[in-house]
Amino acid sequence: MSTDTPTTTFVALLFPDITQLDLTGPVQVFSRLPGARIELAWHTLDPVPSDAGFSIMPTTTFDDAPQADIVMVPGGQGAFELLDDEVALDFVRRQAADARYVTSVCTGAFVLAAAGLLTGRRATTHWASHPMLDILGVQPVHERVVRDGNVFTGGGVTSGIDFALTVAAELAGPAEAAKIQLALEYDPQPPMRAGSPSGADTDPAVVEAIRADAWRRREPVVRRAAARLGPKSVD
Repeated sequence: MSTDTPTTTFVALLFPDITQLDLTGPVQVFSRLPGARIELAWHTLDPVPSDAGFSIMPTTTFDDAPQADIVMVPGGQGAFELLDDEVALDFVRRQAADARYVTSVCTGAFVLAAAGLLTGRRATTHWASHPMLDILGVQPVHERVVRDGNVFTGGGVTSGIDFALTVAAELAGPAEAAKIQLALEYDPQPPMRAGSPSGADTDPAVVEAIRADAWRRREPVVRRAAARLGPKSVD
């Protein structure tokens, strides 16, 4: 009898202006799971620029990507460009149809929502855009990681590591996830208490400026996506 470890295929969407830690944080966790296969999918195999000033190489295209066990959509400002990219949205829908888990990090939740995969579900995203999920018929939840059925969503950026460890525990058990956390020395002790809008060291004026900028840049495309989905709550 074969003792080979079964393969678990993770397919993550890659796109220009991605917040690279939304992708690389979870992928670093997932890559440590026994039998993990990581695929980064985009329209082409050309290098894809991130918002950190460097590019990431896709490993596959939308046409050639294997079926995911876990499909993941990271975030970043570039995620909102995907709301008008029907080829990318259709790829996410097709992958989600047969995936064990459908997941997102940060504003990747808006891609899942625009693809019609979060309608009526509970989900989270980056705090600055959080209420906008309601425009797409999603129930916004202020938690770092939210599960609704087979859908896992993570909050903003660094929440992706918490999200990935949560999924890893679901796939391989808490002990395996704890080993990965230990190996990565994931033990956050930030020098400032400013990691959320309510942090003790957070400047309220900065919170409002970031939120206003997010709504200015993102609300129009979110409303276009909502119109394509059909009648939804828009307030």
